[in-house]
Amino acid sequence: MITILRIGHRPFRDKRITTHCALVARAFLADEILIDTKDEKIEQNLEKIRQKFGGKFKIKTGINWKKAIREHKGIKIHLTMYGMKIDEAIEEIKDKKDDLLIIIGAEKVPPIVYEKADYNISVGNQPHSEVAALAIILDRITKQKWIDKKYDAEIQIHPSNKGKIVGAR
Repeated sequence: MITILRIGHRPFRDKRITTHCALVARAFLADEILIDTKDEKIEQNLEKIRQKFGGKFKIKTGINWKKAIREHKGIKIHLTMYGMKIDEAIEEIKDKKDDLLIIIGAEKVPPIVYEKADYNISVGNQPHSEVAALAIILDRITKQKWIDKKYDAEIQIHPSNKGKIVGAR
């Protein structure tokens, strides 16, 4: 089980970035995303995507992030540019990936997140997008299995060098 926890979501400012985090989480084989701020619009948008493109991805908004971290029994990973290098961390967690909570912030993350995380991991030590960091770590954790994942879905996209090839169920 891979759960993404989005902390600091501000619907008036972060709706596109948070949506992109959820899309990456779904496409790169996370099981769910938890978002601290209640946002029914993002829930509806992700449910529409799930219905069209398949899968069992879940989204929950308005959750208590401190409680989610405290109650998570598996490995807690916080993505930050101040953390240990991703390659070192992946070596340590590669055999422990049964139940992961990956924490990503929208704004400055409170110090308690650094303290409660089992791993503070950096995907680079320069300012960058949490969307990119999430994609990279999920790619490493899943060993690129997301690339060939097939869903029983209303819409099927078929790879093509020229044009769009879309099939239906």
